[in-house]
Amino acid sequence: MPIDVSAALAAEPRRAEIGWHHKDVQLYHLGLGAGIPATDPDELRYTLESRLQVLPSFATVAGAGTAAFGGMGAPGIDVDLAAVLHGGQTVRVHRPIPVTGRAVQTSKVAAVYDKGKAAVIVLRTEASDDDGPLWTNDAQIFVRGEGGFGGERGPSDRLTVPERVPDRTVERPIREDQALLYRLSGDWNPLHADPAFAKLAGFDRPILHGLCTYGMALKAVTDTLLDGDVSRITAYRTRFAGVVFPGETLRVRMWAEEGRVQVTVTAAERDDAPVLADTLVEHS
Repeated sequence: MPIDVSAALAAEPRRAEIGWHHKDVQLYHLGLGAGIPATDPDELRYTLESRLQVLPSFATVAGAGTAAFGGMGAPGIDVDLAAVLHGGQTVRVHRPIPVTGRAVQTSKVAAVYDKGKAAVIVLRTEASDDDGPLWTNDAQIFVRGEGGFGGERGPSDRLTVPERVPDRTVERPIREDQALLYRLSGDWNPLHADPAFAKLAGFDRPILHGLCTYGMALKAVTDTLLDGDVSRITAYRTRFAGVVFPGETLRVRMWAEEGRVQVTVTAAERDDAPVLADTLVEHS
């Protein structure tokens, strides 16, 4: 079997020094659609260096660009990348991310689950600076055809959508050039830019990065229910349930509860086709 679970879990974490500057944060926010209207004081919190704050989802691109997949080269992991899907993402921030910073980031395989016809590899990246831990990322990587090895099935993170009208529903348009801008933060996969490559993958045209949708949804929740204050966010998780294309519109539904917001994200023009599911923002 290409996945040697024991070897993968026992492997020493990979270590890297990373750094970022306010320009990296601004570029990331612009890639999420921030800055419209350009002079809106609420948007300047994401675009103007003198007022800048950092969305916690920036942890998925800080320093390395594709940090979510930092453990795929670990001993014991030998899979066909064509069978790999990014199934879900969790970010937990231990304190607000500084606008400019340097950190040591470690990557390791935290778990391997047996889902029958597929395996799920949990890749964990942790970052710390001189003041202590900054964030923990868990990327759930779905590998088709690698299940059935008798391992643990793993926990279920499925959420039941509340049986009531959402507390808030907002729509966020995706610019035609948004994937081209977002990829400058480090994810250079041609699936998001090259029409010929997208057709080979089975799509009529390039799709938006899942982690871009992930960031857009977090910004929508922050601006709508958290007074635009990113420092209130403690954790954020989602399951990637479907694709969305540049030029479409995200419909973000939110149910507010004590200390958390449950979210669904759909493609408005395609009869609310699921895009993000089992999505939860935890906050103070």
